[in-house]
Amino acid sequence: MPTRTPSYRRASWGGSSHEIRSGNTTLAIFDRRTGWGWGELLDADGEPLVVLDHLGELMVQGQAVPMRLEAGACVPTSTRDGQPALELTVESVTLADALSGSSFEPWVGAALRGPVLRGTVRIEAAHRTGGFWLSWSLESQLDVPVSYLRLPWVRVGAGSFGAQRDDVILPGVEWATDREWTSGDDWFRDPWAMRATPPVDSVAVPVMAVSHGGRWVSLQWRPDAVVTGWFTMPRQRAQPVLASPNFVERSDSSLIGLMIPEASTGGDWTAAETYELHRGQRIELTAVLRTGNGSGLDAVVDWVTEHGLPEPSPPRWPRNEALDRIAHTYATTLSHGPEGFGLGQTPGDIRPVAPRFAHEYLSQASPSSTGATALRARLEDLGLGTGEGVEPDEELIGAAQELLAHQREDGGFAFEPDGMHRSKDDFVVARDLVEPMGQPGDTALGLTAKPALLLVRAAALAPEEFSRPARAALDAARRFTRPAGGDYWETPLQAPNLLAAGYGALAHTLAWQLWGREEDRFAARHWLRSLLVFTHLWQPKHRPMLYNTKPCLCSSDWYYANWVRDHVQWEVLETFGQAHQLGIDLAAVDVQIDWPRYHAGITWAAVRWLLDSAQDDWRPHNLPATLAAYRAGQFDGCLPDTHNSTTGLYGGMAIPPDVVALNLLALPRDELRDAPSGG
Repeated sequence: MPTRTPSYRRASWGGSSHEIRSGNTTLAIFDRRTGWGWGELLDADGEPLVVLDHLGELMVQGQAVPMRLEAGACVPTSTRDGQPALELTVESVTLADALSGSSFEPWVGAALRGPVLRGTVRIEAAHRTGGFWLSWSLESQLDVPVSYLRLPWVRVGAGSFGAQRDDVILPGVEWATDREWTSGDDWFRDPWAMRATPPVDSVAVPVMAVSHGGRWVSLQWRPDAVVTGWFTMPRQRAQPVLASPNFVERSDSSLIGLMIPEASTGGDWTAAETYELHRGQRIELTAVLRTGNGSGLDAVVDWVTEHGLPEPSPPRWPRNEALDRIAHTYATTLSHGPEGFGLGQTPGDIRPVAPRFAHEYLSQASPSSTGATALRARLEDLGLGTGEGVEPDEELIGAAQELLAHQREDGGFAFEPDGMHRSKDDFVVARDLVEPMGQPGDTALGLTAKPALLLVRAAALAPEEFSRPARAALDAARRFTRPAGGDYWETPLQAPNLLAAGYGALAHTLAWQLWGREEDRFAARHWLRSLLVFTHLWQPKHRPMLYNTKPCLCSSDWYYANWVRDHVQWEVLETFGQAHQLGIDLAAVDVQIDWPRYHAGITWAAVRWLLDSAQDDWRPHNLPATLAAYRAGQFDGCLPDTHNSTTGLYGGMAIPPDVVALNLLALPRDELRDAPSGG
């Protein structure tokens, strides 16, 4: 095979190369004058997509220059199933040897004599095209304090399209588009703005992806795998590093990489603390570098396609028991005499309105259900019957007619902070205290998709009046590529948002069911898949978080809640709960992903969340006076507002659990059987 000349100009080249192919993608490994150890990932036309500037880089504390891992030879080989592979026996460069005989030797006192690390690096073509397995098996030769060890260190666009990209995604942490910076202060203020090294447990799906020109590059890894450890010292997992543009190295590229040590608080891209390596300590890490066509979202879907959605956690209680417990909660702790139902946390939250799940639940409940008996009696006392699922047709038509006065000529809807969008005063305070979270006249997906859903529903009843404005709203919504604008009352308007994605999926799915337009189905699939970016599809070994969701990748009111750290479950539950109430089959628009399993996952996660004062794991940080009510059991069975991904504790407000019951009722028929209790 002829030698390939590298395109990258910021690495010395010794004149040799080896390469392996996966589909139409090539990974070329080059030598330096001092040894093998850097590479380029090339597309079908031979154009570089990424640069691996090294196969590992070690920064020893007190040493001025970081030391690369280099090999004396790069040996072509193959895997057991015949895929091409390369194997390199590496060791870290020794500074004293590198300076020997040079003009630096007399005045630079390099303390270390010999390599710190030795081992092997293996590169294999993955069984799926466009992918490469990168594996490290290293052993420390000395006892040394280190600032970092960088292993896969991927500069996307280096030497080619640079920092330009369409989008960049680290699920649960970042979703930046166009010229936005990751770790920018568009949606956060310092210190929360710095997210180059987010806490590992805050990462929702272990894949970092950058797209440019209709092609994506991703780095995938196992977030729960131990990379290294020493006796009783804390074990280390791989720490993701993301910077786009690459402000870590001030390079014209986007950076996706893994390193140790694991950052304890997040932010610093070197390490929060010095890490000690010990002689004989093993370091093992495997990652996958992949490419494909599409956007960063397609790279996340690629991970889901490869790994599948995880099996939901075992139910805390069987389905029917969970429903009965929620019904009993409404009939007891949430019942307040003639005032109706509510928690009593804030003025006006107790109202004589039947829970949304009541009618369907009571029609299915066993005659022996104590929860159903108690709830039915309570509803009869209030004269509410068994409630209704959705608003009456005349109410729906009236609301749709009111919306028409706010619809823009292009079919969309604009932000009206002092008009139709004024509810809480959070964005008013933020505007005056810091800066606006959105300007009047701005628009985003959520601001248009939510009214579009109502207009489509109205069009099903009165097509002559509402079909045209409904379709115009949908056309306006399809101009967006990233969901935003769902939590407009307390978060930056343009921040990536789960609720907006849900409304986009609902509106376009209902439109597809009504009119059969393929453009609506494609849009519905896009917004439905966007939910994956906000959903935890793995969990730490000792902290249940599977199918927990992030509401948005931003902070509320700039300072008061960090939604990269905290989960919120009610927003995704609202999406699937409304779909059930309205007869919308979300799964029909996307048969590639197991959306029934996803729905079961988020529902059983919510059941896991339900408060139990005996656990003492909730603190009402925004309503501290309600702690006494919680300890007295008055919120037992309710849904907490937030879950902290780094502590495992719950917080915020207590939320009525009717949305949880709606989703339990909406599970597929095979979920209706009583499953064995999960404890």
